[in-house]
Amino acid sequence: MAGSSFGTIFKITTWGESHGAGIGVVVDGCPAGLPLTEEDIQIFLNRRKPGQNRFSTPRKEDDKVEILSGVFEGKTTGTPVSLMVRNTSQRSADYSEIASYYRPGHADYTFDQKYGFRDYRGGGRSSGRETIGRVAAGAIASKLLEQLGIRLCAYTSAIGPVNISGFCEEEIYKNALYMPDAQAAVEASSYLEQCMKEKNSSGGKIECKITGVPAGLGDPVFEKLDGNLAKAMFSIGAVKGFEIGFGMKAAEATGLSNNDSFVPGEGGNVSKKTNHAGGILGGISDGSEIFFRVGIKPTPSIAAFQDTIDKKGNPVTVSIKGRHDPVIVPRAVVVVESMAALVLADALLMNMGSQMEYLRKIYRKPF
Repeated sequence: MAGSSFGTIFKITTWGESHGAGIGVVVDGCPAGLPLTEEDIQIFLNRRKPGQNRFSTPRKEDDKVEILSGVFEGKTTGTPVSLMVRNTSQRSADYSEIASYYRPGHADYTFDQKYGFRDYRGGGRSSGRETIGRVAAGAIASKLLEQLGIRLCAYTSAIGPVNISGFCEEEIYKNALYMPDAQAAVEASSYLEQCMKEKNSSGGKIECKITGVPAGLGDPVFEKLDGNLAKAMFSIGAVKGFEIGFGMKAAEATGLSNNDSFVPGEGGNVSKKTNHAGGILGGISDGSEIFFRVGIKPTPSIAAFQDTIDKKGNPVTVSIKGRHDPVIVPRAVVVVESMAALVLADALLMNMGSQMEYLRKIYRKPF
């Protein structure tokens, strides 16, 4: 299977299946000397692990990470960092029935068409559990970015029809939905309860703010920073939409209302009056806050009856069994944040050779 690697210099390769022995990732290109422990990574994994509240799958997994290589005496060595999380709560029997038919909203049919064979236990590689590797790698990327004063903040901005109307960062970690608006979290919880009574599920939106990014990251053609962020987000199985800055509203705007006027900033730096561009111009970061939004589809595995066909083409009506999230969005927040961190870490390392001055600072010998 091609397509399990992401990045150019800061490069990751994820491996494993939902019901296999474990899930893991190999991170290559991480500079030596970055302080790193299993606890640094576990903090991120705890944000996405299942069974933490009523609105996530009841599958109980500790998702305990093991560092297998690339770290010595608490610091990265510059060699590949290999990470593993063992699966401990598989119930493959829950999925034996679906081997004979195609679940609506899933990759069952497309996998069969591509490979002529599929691991039907929990979706195999197309399972949301694959994101463990991304989050573990994203924890390392975030640690690297933190050393450079770059900070990411992702959160749930909408669940179904319920949108946030305010923003309090401290509130994000005070509710099960990772919403920065306490009242919206209450309303969204009620909406999800109704979905669950109807054996249904909900989608939603996630927003991400990134501060401290210097101007000049990204390239103007095929390696645009916003293009790579979009690719990273669409690589997440449940993502169906991506907007940066003004997003689709820019299509309804005029040049005067959409353009961000440049103004003198602090310390002689350049600033902008507005940030409709979302912090990226011409594929290159402009030094202002990077802001983007993704749309997450409803969980396709629902207990309500749905029409589909079996592998012989016969119509059947199915009710999906197993342990599934009534909403994917809250557990996807850290996945979105992690993928954004991976893009930025790679862009920073790629940018080191963009100017002779950068190389002189690293390699020129003192006289």
